Amino acid sequence: MPRLFTGLEIPSQTGLMLSLLRGGLRGARWIDPENYHITLRFIGDIDDRMADEIADALSRVRRDPVEIRLTGLGAFANGKPHAIFARVEPTPELMEMQAEQERLMQRLRLSPERRKYIPHVTLARCRSATNQDVARWLAEHGDFQGLTFTVKRFVLLSSRASVGGGPYLVEETYPLGRETGGVAPDDWLGAPADHW
Repeated sequence: MPRLFTGLEIPSQTGLMLSLLRGGLRGARWIDPENYHITLRFIGDIDDRMADEIADALSRVRRDPVEIRLTGLGAFANGKPHAIFARVEPTPELMEMQAEQERLMQRLRLSPERRKYIPHVTLARCRSATNQDVARWLAEHGDFQGLTFTVKRFVLLSSRASVGGGPYLVEETYPLGRETGGVAPDDWLGAPADHW
C-alpha cells in the first residue's frame, strides 16, 4: 500500500540555500535537499483503488500559480523538540489550496486532518537534541532572510513507511494555471524572487 501526501516542490536554488543551514545541532538528522517540500495534505497508507480515486479527484483542481514566501525558522516541539523547519507564510492562496484538498479527501471518505495546518519546510528531525540545543541553533541562525518563489504545480508524492525525511517519489503532477508542456522541472517552480 502506498503512503501518499500532496505537496509543493522547492526550487533547486532555494533548496541549495536552505541546505546551507545544515549542521551545528547535536542530535539532528538533516533532510536531504532533494527531499525538501511543503506538505499540503498527508493522506497516509491506502490501497491502489483509493490512490486512483485520489489522483482523479486532484486532477480537477483549478488554481493559479502560488507565490511562496519563506519567512524565518522555527521548531516543532511537544515538550521535546522533534523538527526544525523554515516557516512558510500562510497566504490566502496557499491556505485556500490546502483547504480545497482537505475537502476533496473528506469527500473520498478519508478521515479529516485533526492538526491545524502550518505550512513549512522540514529541515531536520530532532533525535536527541534538547530544547536548549534547538534554542541555541535558532538564535545562531536568527539572521535568516526569507526567500520567495512561485510554484506552478502541486504533486502527489509517495514515501516509504519510515520516520520521515524521504526519499519521496512524485507519483502525479498537477499544473496550476494554464497548461505548459515540455518544461524542465525547475521551470514549473519558478525562480526565487529574492535571496537571503
